[in-house]
Amino acid sequence: RLRLVCQEGDVDSLLADLAVHKLDLVLTDCPVPPTLRLDLFSHPLGECGTVFFGVKELADRYREGFPGSLTGAPILMQSKESSLHSDLRRWFEAHRIFPSIKAEFDDSALLKVFGQKGLGIFNAPAVIERAVEQQFGVMPVGRAEDLRVQFFAISAERDLQHPGVAAITEHFRSLLSHETGKS
Repeated sequence: RLRLVCQEGDVDSLLADLAVHKLDLVLTDCPVPPTLRLDLFSHPLGECGTVFFGVKELADRYREGFPGSLTGAPILMQSKESSLHSDLRRWFEAHRIFPSIKAEFDDSALLKVFGQKGLGIFNAPAVIERAVEQQFGVMPVGRAEDLRVQFFAISAERDLQHPGVAAITEHFRSLLSHETGKS
């Protein structure tokens, strides 16, 4: 009988709570920073590409010629605190894409709500493509397999022995290995 309690917060605070055993696990898109002097362990779960989404009008308008078509496109993106922010900026640079950044968000759900309202195109990990389409009523604009999102489970244990932690990490590994197999 396990009880799952999910908390959202900035990574530093979550890792501090993990280090003092207030949490059992942190799921994130980056490993433990090497500068952090806490006895924590990063467990890679897998990675996947990225999908860009928009309402039908935006998807129809920017799908052809993707990714170059994103030059001038209204883009909603993660805030500078997210590792996805710098990855996305580098990806735009590498592809010589000059979008019109309309807003930046700390909260990924709020970003998707703004996208659902047609205020811009946004990206999300490919592993949640169907869920994003169904929940927010948006369509894929294009897929960027070269814009990879990595996922990690961070724990205070070198080996993931807690049955709940092991079940969660195995579930995510399974999802991500299935996604990688599709690429």
